[in-house]
Amino acid sequence: MLLTDPLEALHATFGFSAFRGVQTDVVDRVLAGKSTLAVMPTGAGKSLTYQLPAVMLPGTCVVVSPLIALMHDQLRSAQANGIRAASLTSVDTDRELTIERFRGGELDLLYVAPERASQTHFRALLGSAPISLFAIDEAHCVSEWGHDFRPDYRLLRPLMDAFADVPRLALTATADAHTRADILTQLGIAEEGLIVAGFDRPNIRYAIRHRESGTKQLAQLLAEHSGPGIIYAPTRAKVERLAEQLAATTGRRVLPYHAGLDPQVRSANQAEFVSSEDMVMVATVAFGMGIDKPDVRFVAHAGVPKSIEGYYQETGRAGRDGDPAQAVMLWAAGDFAQARRFLSDVEASRRAGEEARLNALAQLIETAGCRRAVLLRHFGESPPEKCGNCDNCLEAPGVADVTQLAQKLLSAVYRTGQSFGLGHIEKVLTGAHDDRVIQRGHDQLSVFGIVTSEEVHLLKPLARALQARGSLVPTEHGGLALGGDARAILKGEGAVMIVVPPRSERKLRRGSRGAATGAVNPVGDPLFEALRSLRRDLAETAGVPPYVIFHDATLREMAQLRPGTLSAMGEISGVGTRKLEAWGDAFLAVVKQH
Repeated sequence: MLLTDPLEALHATFGFSAFRGVQTDVVDRVLAGKSTLAVMPTGAGKSLTYQLPAVMLPGTCVVVSPLIALMHDQLRSAQANGIRAASLTSVDTDRELTIERFRGGELDLLYVAPERASQTHFRALLGSAPISLFAIDEAHCVSEWGHDFRPDYRLLRPLMDAFADVPRLALTATADAHTRADILTQLGIAEEGLIVAGFDRPNIRYAIRHRESGTKQLAQLLAEHSGPGIIYAPTRAKVERLAEQLAATTGRRVLPYHAGLDPQVRSANQAEFVSSEDMVMVATVAFGMGIDKPDVRFVAHAGVPKSIEGYYQETGRAGRDGDPAQAVMLWAAGDFAQARRFLSDVEASRRAGEEARLNALAQLIETAGCRRAVLLRHFGESPPEKCGNCDNCLEAPGVADVTQLAQKLLSAVYRTGQSFGLGHIEKVLTGAHDDRVIQRGHDQLSVFGIVTSEEVHLLKPLARALQARGSLVPTEHGGLALGGDARAILKGEGAVMIVVPPRSERKLRRGSRGAATGAVNPVGDPLFEALRSLRRDLAETAGVPPYVIFHDATLREMAQLRPGTLSAMGEISGVGTRKLEAWGDAFLAVVKQH
């Protein structure tokens, strides 16, 4: 029998006593048959907003998702909650059974990829049974303004128009105002159907540092943070190199993931990460969108991401369970130089937008203010000036007006012919009697020796900042040339401010408010560890990741409340009817032992 009360269905299915954030607004619209675009941050429970209506409405909810791994991850979690779910993908071997279950009205959820959803024979299949809802996950993929544009998403509108009476629910975590408007248009959703939750993820601590020795800095991060983690590297070669080095130096289980690996190896590495409680994955950005793993404790970037949207989505894979998590970016000026070179290969119609994205990323990196505030303002919010949980808020950096020094540096680059690297330019500016400087007559230039001893230590951070903003650009042979607003700076048409880096590497302070260490068992409770051990055994037997059984937060509540009956166990957040029936007795027995 279908449940008609959303709160009753929420508790019975997921074990929650209340909705979070805008979940109730989205669910109410879906149950009323109204099409909706919901923009909700990662970890806010987007999948619940279609899974719950799927068990309450007659018919099947068709979920369009971009990655098979993401579908199967959500499939496992849905099935563990007693939801009748299946997928039609190229790797599924039960295709005929799934079609039979769909036609027989035995499915609440049917997951498909956009490539399949746009095919004529799939439209014919949907006409053979009642449809309750179309749910389009990662909906930013439909927009050319989105950072993961997928042309097949553009073909979804005709499919859904063929079932005009079926409501549509589009879901995304990362969409600025321009992208949101495009999604509404492309999917045929009225403006009044837009629901935007706040983008803030207060449990994530953001930190951005200059990359001095990337491997050592990442090894330190692994030493400071237990639990699963993801490290994003820009190339396949760097992924493999970092994975090998970190595994050798840290003693942690560290594996690589990229599209060039043998498919079986890639699949095995991903499966191990999903099931692990302490493994680290080094990967290209292709990894992650398909991972619905809630207990990732840190995400690190070994280079600059492609955009703020990409950075927000990638860092959002940390702390989906709401527990404290860490996001660290290590960057170098060369990252921006390479990114600006790639801009020349972008279609002319998209180049301005991509350049704006890169400049916004440079602003995030170079800010002396709150990182979170820069992020949230990018998505149209008006956050407080300080969040108290990013590196700049916890330890405010210095800021220097280096306009005159910038003019000296840019002038030296120009007068030496825009073909030398920073090392040579620095020697000219500091008046070094270097053979190469003298041979080229650069000791006779007006810029020779014009930088004072008090200014010298600012040259490298200034050069990094100017390269990040595009005022300095690399030449084909490794030199530096003027670019962007360099000539305006030389004319004195604007001030140049830079963040003054600390003399030594900053470490995140432990024990401060919102600490990012995220200890799974902060009080060292032996009952909690026993419950985790049982969860691990049950997960191995069931062939699912441990978090599919219960999240850490649920186990902590069990350890704290120590329920003595199944009824009391059922009142704990995250313990739904199906999970109580399947595993309640086992966990109750462990509680009674303690």
